[in-house]
Amino acid sequence: MYDVVVVGAGPAGSRYARRAAERGLDVVAFEQGEIGEPLACSGHVSTDVWEFTEDAREDLFQNEISGARFHTGGPGSAAHPFYKDEVISNVIDRVGLDKHLAGLARDAGADVREDHSVVGVTEERDGVTVEVRGPDGVETHRAKMVAGCDGPKSRVRRELGLPEPDELLHGVLGFSDEVDHGDFVDVHLTVPRFFAWRIPRGEAGVEYGLAVPPGDDARGRFEAFVDGYGVETDRRCSGLIPIGPPRRVTGRRSFLVGDAAAQTKPFTGGGIRYGMTAADHAAREIDPDDPATLGDYERAWRDDLKQEIRLGHAVRAGYSAPKPIQEAGMTAFEGEIGVHMDRPTTLFSREQLAALFSRS
Repeated sequence: MYDVVVVGAGPAGSRYARRAAERGLDVVAFEQGEIGEPLACSGHVSTDVWEFTEDAREDLFQNEISGARFHTGGPGSAAHPFYKDEVISNVIDRVGLDKHLAGLARDAGADVREDHSVVGVTEERDGVTVEVRGPDGVETHRAKMVAGCDGPKSRVRRELGLPEPDELLHGVLGFSDEVDHGDFVDVHLTVPRFFAWRIPRGEAGVEYGLAVPPGDDARGRFEAFVDGYGVETDRRCSGLIPIGPPRRVTGRRSFLVGDAAAQTKPFTGGGIRYGMTAADHAAREIDPDDPATLGDYERAWRDDLKQEIRLGHAVRAGYSAPKPIQEAGMTAFEGEIGVHMDRPTTLFSREQLAALFSRS
């Protein structure tokens, strides 16, 4: 019997598998296809990502970002720049990140298996049973607990009847072959309740994307967006973005981490750092021999991230404000900022206040 079966080997799953294995737990992780494929997530991340990797910057790095231009109109519209005199974020090889993190989990002693799809999960009094379809047919595995790190449409969440995220946005990405070493991203507040973006990736091209609420025409809006920039994109992909953690992310012998738990930034949809942060809490707090420690995990990750998520919802509300209010607000605050892209609480930091007063 394993200590933990991990379902999904994205950033959250691989991070948890690594940290749990380092604690001496017997961990197996299943990824339904090739790790990192198909791509369904932006590669624009805060520089905090390097805290979770090992000597990977040279292999994964693509570009440095120091600011963002916000637009209330489409390509070519007036821009409101926000920036720092230092690097705010990096653009990275997103597929490479997944592979690197899975490699770290394997190095720590976790058994990480690709091309294994979980088809059934059952909780019992003394453990869990996980059915997995692999290259050699269906296998049955027993463990003390199961970690659902399997994304927005989590099979673990569904099989065990855990609550759903508050919202699932539909995101679309596409990539052009333009070489662009610019250090500003472009953000367009032109789609309902979210935004569209352009991210320069150096020699790797340019990323275009957007996300919309369910029922909206994501692909049609994306076509119009890239047409506005006058570019052709290839390697398109799409996926769901969970927003709003449910009231609980644990069961009797189960727990969710990452996108499966909607541990994401409401104002950008990104979940790499939040998911890996929650994975660290899970590895520290959960004892597979003691189901009561699942409550410790719930408290730990929420205490760490709840304020950031709450303020993130407030920031996102501004995307739906009337255009004149958006324009007035951005005009008032544009310029140098002191905000961390993963931490909206830094809106009230000394650095941000200093930046504001320096313009007065």
